[in-house]
Amino acid sequence: MPANSSTKLPILSNGRILLMTTAPPENGAWYLGKRLPPIGLMYVAAALEKAGFEVQMLDNYLMKKPVQEVQQIVTGFDPKIVGITCGSATYPRCIETSKAIKQVKPDCKIVVGGWHASYMPDSLLANPEVDYVVMGEGERAITQLAQHLTGGNPAGVGSIAGVAYRSGEGNVKNPPKFIEDMDEIPYPARHLLPLELYDRTIEFLDAKPADVMSISRGCVFNCGFCETRKLWGNMCRAFSPKRVIGEIQDLMEKYGTRGIYFINDNFTLRKEETVELCNLMIEHKLDLEWVCDTRVDLVNQELLALMSKAGCRTIWFGVESGSERILKRIGRNTTLQQAEAAFKLCKKNGIKVACSFMLGLPDETLKDMEATLRFAKKLDPDWCQFNTFIAYPDSKLYNELLQSGNYLKLDEFLLSVKTPEYDYETLQTIQKRFFKDFHMSPRQILKRVKREGPLNFAKRRITGTQKTSGIA
Repeated sequence: MPANSSTKLPILSNGRILLMTTAPPENGAWYLGKRLPPIGLMYVAAALEKAGFEVQMLDNYLMKKPVQEVQQIVTGFDPKIVGITCGSATYPRCIETSKAIKQVKPDCKIVVGGWHASYMPDSLLANPEVDYVVMGEGERAITQLAQHLTGGNPAGVGSIAGVAYRSGEGNVKNPPKFIEDMDEIPYPARHLLPLELYDRTIEFLDAKPADVMSISRGCVFNCGFCETRKLWGNMCRAFSPKRVIGEIQDLMEKYGTRGIYFINDNFTLRKEETVELCNLMIEHKLDLEWVCDTRVDLVNQELLALMSKAGCRTIWFGVESGSERILKRIGRNTTLQQAEAAFKLCKKNGIKVACSFMLGLPDETLKDMEATLRFAKKLDPDWCQFNTFIAYPDSKLYNELLQSGNYLKLDEFLLSVKTPEYDYETLQTIQKRFFKDFHMSPRQILKRVKREGPLNFAKRRITGTQKTSGIA
């Protein structure tokens, strides 16, 4: 059966599944920006629907329904399984929600997946309300688990790759297996979410409405602040360019999409596929503008010229630091010279540039941070974010901080660097100063007035609001 065939298996009689998100605490350390649809969970929902399950979705990061209302939804829908996606920042709400669901439906199976589930499955299984944990990508694992729980898969749960569970001898964790042929995954189940409630605009694009797409998984790099490789693998797997074009056309026809943010970290890593995708966009004459993320060492003149012709309007680069020493320290393996060259090439080809830096990295000094601000001004991007570094579980820098003791615990799992020069509160003050210093320069003000229009710019100055992407 083709991956995105409209033909599905018959609905299973006891195959109701509720998939949901939870939000970080409102007073927590995690960045609470513009909410984008949970695309990973939409992929899981699509895979379950294809297998014949009746699926509902609740993005409670967006809806913010109290646990009492979540209980009402569960009672009304009467699911066999509730799947919750969990990050380290949303862990407390995930457990709170699991307990509330078990109170009204004790026989419902709670399955937790996502970033935190992949890195720290034992911390979830320590809670009796959580029955199973899915590690790694979820489409195949949760489908096989759901088939097992509903009697459609006679093989035991011990045979399902990527699933962790409790046993009499302790926790069992079946190693994940990655999906080699990405094209077998159906298009995300966007029809299960109230898309009209999301702000379908992308800061870096004029085209509206705009949506997000994810077209690849895995990373070949080894940055110390990131552990994406544990979730997606250390090889880059991607949808075929023809499959990507098909999903773009589906978005445009069903949802009126005119702009797309490809949210993967290294859009241009697979150069041949990137070239093929751009050529297909040009060939199909898509009325589409798009933005992508990539590294400063993964672009060149030939590629950027083609991307611009295919509709690329902005590229987001994670520059991370203006100090060569810090870039080496965190394993970024890029140079300031490469960043300058990439920004110049983008501007030469009519592509705007957005970028982000991190403040408060391990062994970073206040002098290093000031170098970052100077370098940001030198690069002169169209958009710029300064983010305070937060170490999350199982990344290389997280483990180093635990060993060194030079950290402040922001919550049960997340850490911030603490040195004689600064702590998390100091970093927040520096972040605000850098933001003001960069964005209120005459050059940046002129850019914003030109980009936003005098009236919108004046309105934001009066209200004190700042439009942010919520992605970095």
